[in-house]
Amino acid sequence: MDFDLPAADHPSRKAVREWIAEHPDPTGKELAEAGYVVPHWPAPWGLDADPIEQLVIDDELADAGIRRPSNQIGIGWAAPTILMAGTPEQHERYLPKIFSGEEFWCQLFSETEAGSDLANLATTAVRDGDEYVVNGSKIWSSGAHHAQFGILIARTDPDQPKHKGISYFICPMDSPGLSMSPIVDMTTAHSFNQVFFDNVRIPASLRVGEEGDGWRLAKVTLSNERVSLSSAGSMWGVGPSAEQLLDQIRGTGGVADPVLRDRAARVHIEAELLRLNRMRSLSATLNGRTPGPEASIQKIMADDHGQHVLSLAKALAGTDGMLDGSGPRGEVPAAMRAGPTENNFAHRDDHQFPDVDPVWHYGYLFHPALTLGGGTFAVQRNIVAEHVLGLPREPNLEQGLTWSEARRQRG
Repeated sequence: MDFDLPAADHPSRKAVREWIAEHPDPTGKELAEAGYVVPHWPAPWGLDADPIEQLVIDDELADAGIRRPSNQIGIGWAAPTILMAGTPEQHERYLPKIFSGEEFWCQLFSETEAGSDLANLATTAVRDGDEYVVNGSKIWSSGAHHAQFGILIARTDPDQPKHKGISYFICPMDSPGLSMSPIVDMTTAHSFNQVFFDNVRIPASLRVGEEGDGWRLAKVTLSNERVSLSSAGSMWGVGPSAEQLLDQIRGTGGVADPVLRDRAARVHIEAELLRLNRMRSLSATLNGRTPGPEASIQKIMADDHGQHVLSLAKALAGTDGMLDGSGPRGEVPAAMRAGPTENNFAHRDDHQFPDVDPVWHYGYLFHPALTLGGGTFAVQRNIVAEHVLGLPREPNLEQGLTWSEARRQRG
């Protein structure tokens, strides 16, 4: 198992460097047309790149300070599902502008009573000729106020069991009857929204896949993860990494406090374990094997690690850490920054910590969400316990069952 990327003089890097030399400041469209937005995809969208080639491309773009279009839900979730189940017309209309970043996408999945139990959703889509009439609401829709389109799942057959009768749609966010209410979190950022549907009409041509196949497609959407070096970022793969924080510590002379020095060492160890775990998954993929438990535990480890990185960054500020905008001093390269911070925490001339990048304060306020979003820490541990370790499902405590009684009932 090789844990290292190809060397700097490796031929696999040459083509990428030549392209960068010709496009030192590429647009999103140029990156997409070169296949560098989704290099693992087949032509004409990508380069059929294997995992190592993907990492090389990511590495070279990062070294050149080149960022892909910021359209995470569109590129990472909507596009793979549209490619798999969409029509040729949907491919041609939506995929190019998703990859170029010309059209921003959001997700319309979660509801107030359907978060971890997403299949319990109540939003309905009733067929009316060539249209579906949608009523209900969605919540925690990141970036919906900026989005041109959303991926929507709604119940099209209420008589079916909850995992059936759900369909998957492309939802234009300017549809009549669609409205939203902002959710401002404790970072003071307006990142999330609650979206309301009041007799919103969506053309049947915007349904993705067959009617009633939405739950399967939703699982495809949520399981799609592209191999990327950006996964080292502290906030769900974006933002500054542990290594970036440690570089800032080294650049300012290190840490004298033995407790903080120990925390920094632990953060370094965690980051290295996560890197090796990613490479182990890559090694399995390259050898034709399905990644095993290492893939299942990656999110659990990464979320806890992100919280440790961001809390250490605040602790390094000492007593100043209690103040707005404080954190470790030193610039964070643009390629390592989290998208939302650029809109909500830009540098201000009157800021009391002008030499501290605002990404650290934002990240610290945001970091409690890391173990909740995308599947809570408790749900993720249950998945690992049941599907990796083979432990029995949790008994129904409302029925007063003990573990041994529940085990006997299951035979």
